[in-house]
Amino acid sequence: MTESTLPNDGLTHFDAHGQAHMVDVGGKAPTHRVAVAEGKIVMKPETLEIIQKGTAKKGDVLGVARIAGIMAAKQTSNLIPLCHPLALTRVAVDFEILLEENAVRCEAKVELHGKTGVEMEALTAVQIALLTIYDMCKAVDKAMVINKIKVLSKQGGKSANSR
Repeated sequence: MTESTLPNDGLTHFDAHGQAHMVDVGGKAPTHRVAVAEGKIVMKPETLEIIQKGTAKKGDVLGVARIAGIMAAKQTSNLIPLCHPLALTRVAVDFEILLEENAVRCEAKVELHGKTGVEMEALTAVQIALLTIYDMCKAVDKAMVINKIKVLSKQGGKSANSR
C-alpha cells in the first residue's frame, strides 16, 4: 500500500506507510492531564465475604490489589509497546464492594503534567488490581469474572472529554 492509498482512519500509532511507531509528542504543550478508569470483578458471595472480612489466606486482598494497581500504572510503558514512559504525579486506586452484584468495583485515577494522556495508565491500574484480586482469591473461586473495563473520563489535551 502506498502513502496515498492508506485509509485516513485517525490511528496515530501508524505512520504514512502503515508501520507502527511511537507518536511524537515533542511539539505539544504540557498540560495537567487526568484519566479515570473502572472495572469490576464478579464472584461468589462467599468470596466477597472473605474479602470484606479480611480473612483470605494470602492477606489483605484489597490492600495488596491497590498497591499492585499503583505499581502497574507506573509500569505501563514497559507493558504496552507504544506508550510513552511518563512521570506520573498521582495514582489513586479505590474499591467499592457491590453486595447486590457480588462484585468489587475498582476505580483508578491517574494524573500528570505532561504532553500525553494517561488513559492507558488508568486502564492498566484497573486491570492489574482486578487480576490481583483474582490471584489472591482463586483458591476459593476460580469462576470469578473481570468485566466492564472502561475509561470514565479524561481531562487535559485537545481530545479531553468525559465519557
